[in-house]
Amino acid sequence: MVIQRARQRLLQGALTLTSLLLLLWTASFLYGSFYYSYMPKATYSTPVHYYYRTDCESSASYLCSFPIANVSLLRHGKKQVMSYGQPYRITLELEMPESPANQEIGMFMVRITCYSREGRHIDSSSRSTMLRYRSGLLRTLGTLLFFPAFLTGASTERQLVEVELFSEYTDNSYNPAIGAIVEIQSNQVQIYSAQLYIYAHFTGLRYILFHFPLMSATVGVTTNFVFLGMVLVVSYLRLHWGPTSTQTQNRQQIAEGASKGAALPSVNESEGKTVSGVSVHDPQKRVATGLF
Repeated sequence: MVIQRARQRLLQGALTLTSLLLLLWTASFLYGSFYYSYMPKATYSTPVHYYYRTDCESSASYLCSFPIANVSLLRHGKKQVMSYGQPYRITLELEMPESPANQEIGMFMVRITCYSREGRHIDSSSRSTMLRYRSGLLRTLGTLLFFPAFLTGASTERQLVEVELFSEYTDNSYNPAIGAIVEIQSNQVQIYSAQLYIYAHFTGLRYILFHFPLMSATVGVTTNFVFLGMVLVVSYLRLHWGPTSTQTQNRQQIAEGASKGAALPSVNESEGKTVSGVSVHDPQKRVATGLF
């Protein structure tokens, strides 16, 4: 008897633990599905490869045209990088050498034009930028300090110039951008490499989900767990106690109906025994009393 009770309790404990783990996994899965379907990608970067003409006859300039690049805004050539209605910050990072040519250029313009699948221009922006100024003495001291790294190639004399092209760009769902034309409006600029960055500017619920992921996950999973647990408990009580209470009510109704049915013949019999002091069951006395 004791062994059977122990086995029964062990089985109940295993079933309870399995149910709790299943509820926890389901709650986590629901929260994860909501998060990845609701939250867009926070950052996106792509290299910018410039091209230009070099077939000009004039030798006054190194380039015959402005450096220009066509950048795709599709992830793997299919999916949109930017979500509809979400503000984005778009910047261009230029890796430029501290050469005399770049120092002599001074300020120059960078222009970006976003276009749709049909090739129509959606929006454009132009920003100016330049190398940070460094005096001759500061450059000399920097060269003397870092000359071992310069000799070994571990470091180079370069600057990373960041240009903010859009502070809050919002993609249109009816006319989404699939690409952008990035143009540097100077034919004497020298560039090592360039990178285009897209940062999502989250607000409201997306801001909380992104900046407080642990707290959001805890609240979301706990809410799902409590809701699913309540649904499971109500379903169990409905399944376990529903038929029993219905059967009890049916039995009570049948018992009340049987008691009423048993009481009716007794009343009829008592009424049928005497009519004006004469038994109605005696045929001879019925005639005598004029009942017929």
